[in-house]
Amino acid sequence: MNCDEAKVDVKKSIYKLPVDKVYEVFGTSYKGLTRGQAAQYQKEQGKNVIDEKKKKSVLLIFLGNFTHLMAVLLWVGGIVAFFAGMPELGIAIWLVNVINGVFSFWQEHRASKATDALRNMLPSYARVIRDGEEQKILAEDLVIGDIVLLEEGDKISADARLVECSDLQVNQSTLTGESNPVRKVKDAVLKNDLTLAEIPNLIFAGTSVSEGNGKAIVIEIGMRTEFGKIADLTQSMEKEDSPLQKEMNRLTKQISIIAIAFGVFFFVAALFLVNEPIASSFIFSLGMIVAFIPEGLLPTVTLSLAMAVQRMSKRNALVKTLSSVETLGSTTVICTDKTGTLTQNEMTVSNLWLINKEFKVTGVGYGPEGNIFEGNRKVKAEDDKDLKLLLTGAALCSNARLLPPNEESNRYTVLGDPTEACLGVVAEKAGIDIHEKAELTPRLRELPFESRRKRMTTIHQLQEEIEGTKRIAYIKGAPKEIMKLSETIRINGEVKPITDKMREEIMKANDGYARDGLRVLAVAYRLLHKDDNIPVAMSAYTPEIIEKDLVFVGLIVMADPPRPEVSDAVEECRRAGIRIVMITGDYGLTAESIARRIGIVKGSNPRVVSGLELEELSDDKLKEYLKDEIIFARVATEQKLRVVSNLQAMGEIVAVTGDGVNDAPALKKADIGVAMGIAGTDVAKEAADMILTDDNFASIVHAIEEGRAVYSNIRKFMLYILNSNVPEAVPSAMFLFSRGAIPLPLTVMQILTIDLGTDMLPALGLGTEKPEKGVMNEPPRNQKEPLLNKKLVIKAFLWYGVLGSLTSAISYFFINIQNGWPKVPLAGGNDPVYIKATAMTLAAIVFSQVGAVFNCRTEKQSVFKVGMFSNKQVNFGVVFEIFLISALVYFPLFQSIFHTAALKLSDCLLLFIWPPLILLIEELRKALVRRRMLRKPE
Repeated sequence: MNCDEAKVDVKKSIYKLPVDKVYEVFGTSYKGLTRGQAAQYQKEQGKNVIDEKKKKSVLLIFLGNFTHLMAVLLWVGGIVAFFAGMPELGIAIWLVNVINGVFSFWQEHRASKATDALRNMLPSYARVIRDGEEQKILAEDLVIGDIVLLEEGDKISADARLVECSDLQVNQSTLTGESNPVRKVKDAVLKNDLTLAEIPNLIFAGTSVSEGNGKAIVIEIGMRTEFGKIADLTQSMEKEDSPLQKEMNRLTKQISIIAIAFGVFFFVAALFLVNEPIASSFIFSLGMIVAFIPEGLLPTVTLSLAMAVQRMSKRNALVKTLSSVETLGSTTVICTDKTGTLTQNEMTVSNLWLINKEFKVTGVGYGPEGNIFEGNRKVKAEDDKDLKLLLTGAALCSNARLLPPNEESNRYTVLGDPTEACLGVVAEKAGIDIHEKAELTPRLRELPFESRRKRMTTIHQLQEEIEGTKRIAYIKGAPKEIMKLSETIRINGEVKPITDKMREEIMKANDGYARDGLRVLAVAYRLLHKDDNIPVAMSAYTPEIIEKDLVFVGLIVMADPPRPEVSDAVEECRRAGIRIVMITGDYGLTAESIARRIGIVKGSNPRVVSGLELEELSDDKLKEYLKDEIIFARVATEQKLRVVSNLQAMGEIVAVTGDGVNDAPALKKADIGVAMGIAGTDVAKEAADMILTDDNFASIVHAIEEGRAVYSNIRKFMLYILNSNVPEAVPSAMFLFSRGAIPLPLTVMQILTIDLGTDMLPALGLGTEKPEKGVMNEPPRNQKEPLLNKKLVIKAFLWYGVLGSLTSAISYFFINIQNGWPKVPLAGGNDPVYIKATAMTLAAIVFSQVGAVFNCRTEKQSVFKVGMFSNKQVNFGVVFEIFLISALVYFPLFQSIFHTAALKLSDCLLLFIWPPLILLIEELRKALVRRRMLRKPE
């Protein structure tokens, strides 16, 4: 038969077929394919490999960092400086461009290795049966129809249908994100309401065998496996520009328009108002254009991002790309998984239930710290025989082992099922030595868990004979199933008949715990008497023989507890206007319980949408649902990606958390992908923009705070550099509009000295400001509002700019009033009064900027509240600019280059008035703003 035709959408139906029919569909037998069949199939199907899509040229990526709009503006600025006769300035501007371009390329180039990580997750070899013999072949040579052999610890190389298995458990966390091993069966499954990952007779590439062994027929290989589809989605996701990159492009356009407009205006004014020659008017206008280009913008943004990255690393968040920092600050929605991020990913027993009493268990995680309480009374196993039996039976009827902290991990780790691991932990809290119990009560036989029976049984040898037997069976499993098989119940050390009322009480307790999203196991036992027709040979023990006439003991209640700090972090997100959407592979009831407990949902009826329901929703309906409180449960990879895509289509800035291979496409698609550093796979880490070293949701909130600070700091920088543009332009306007009657108070070279000299270091210092108090009490910034908004322009030009212009004009006229009125042309001259007056004007602008830089450190808060001198970088910048202006004014070499002259002590006293005066005026304005905000009704 044609192999390809037989397997169109084969995974949608093959699980419903009995084993013999599966062999028939794939044209094979228990002897496997022949060598000839395998060769033919490989020609038709291709290799079992993860293909890599062609990547963008490294050279193009490199050049892209030097050709974006801001870079082009700086290249042009350098050329203008050369035309204006200032080659040193041109070289300096170009160096700024080169350094930023190289740094950006390095950041981008090192962050795209997700495909390599995906490949590394697949095994190199596989064991198969061909021509009736077991063979070890390259995993890439597997074909559809091959029979693969599986043992504990094996990585699975292809999607396959089980045909034989013994106590097989598979870790499917790479596909589902849920770390609990999944039990597998070989039998046909007739249920239709299962997601692909939930089908118990299918196994998938990229997963691994946790326990047991089995045999399976390959049904998909390569890029057609579920793992391959994830790889394809991951590689297909193209990262769009971050909000900051988009904003920088918009800002560059705005600045370009402003700079060119000013340049044209001053060229025309110099030409027609002052009747300057075309050449000198052109040089003058070019100087004004360069003056309005913020040459320090790129290094300031880079420094601000880099400082935020350093602070975030101290708070357990490692950022791979600098622009991601600000993206976090813009985040409006966080799509988070549950296990390990919101919870501790450590199953913990919280309650123990007997028919006549209930116990609370303290302590979380796999460490043995904690106690058991009946009301307010602390109890141990020796104090209550029924409690001791409940915990002993549960712990012995399990296969998980706990490893104490070691060199590889500073925490307790689990070998086996996490659900079983916590049974041993609670036994230790009760004072039971499980290792000693296991030695004194050795296991003779195990009847492994099966999804059909929903229970597991172990048979043990007792030290002493009880009721004429030395053999006991401990059974644990689903409460309803265990209760059906129980004829009696243990109460206060005695075995009594179980009544209908007792059965109702058991199910009522079970349902109550389940509604709270807790997992419940029932424990029972049976003494194996010879006169009960129990075979002597243990090999004859079957569930039908052993699992009946049970003595019901009680219930063990467990949960993966929320991280203690998550509730506060969620509340902080609410105050910050950030919505949280839980997307998990777990069940809806459990997800809703955790979401409600930590405050993600507050309403009485949040919408819980399963993966199967999501498949039926249109995008329009999904977007409508996404406006309200919603939880997504049991979702597949492409469904998580679809949720993220629809949120982005709604205009949201989306952060996504994840740790598994299944999360990689959504992590890459998100505006900011956040991978787990402890539990996360290499694939998730490579696809993400940020890695949480503690796997903690609260660390995301801290990172968002830093991201908001970055954008705020860029605004502070813009405010600072723009407010000096007005006092730079006003002297030229005074000269032009007076038709030369007022000699030019500031030369072009002096203007550029401010932009690339005195202003640069204080501006860079503003980029290192820590988050301002209350930054997380504001909603996310409006994406439509530009960085250079109306408020900032008014504040820079009409407030700070006017203050700076007044101080510079007063200082200019102060020199002229003392020394007479000079008469010099546009380009300057050698008149000593004129030279001194321009030096005074330059110094006045610099000293005004000293006051302004402290004002710009906060938006509403008093700078005295945050600490006047708490920013060391700003302090250093202020000292540097005072030193630099002193050098320009008093050093003979610089006097000749920058057209300055020495100032007297009286001149300096006037200059030292400006910083505190400007600082106090702004402090008064901020105080009035704060007062008005307090009066504003809620």
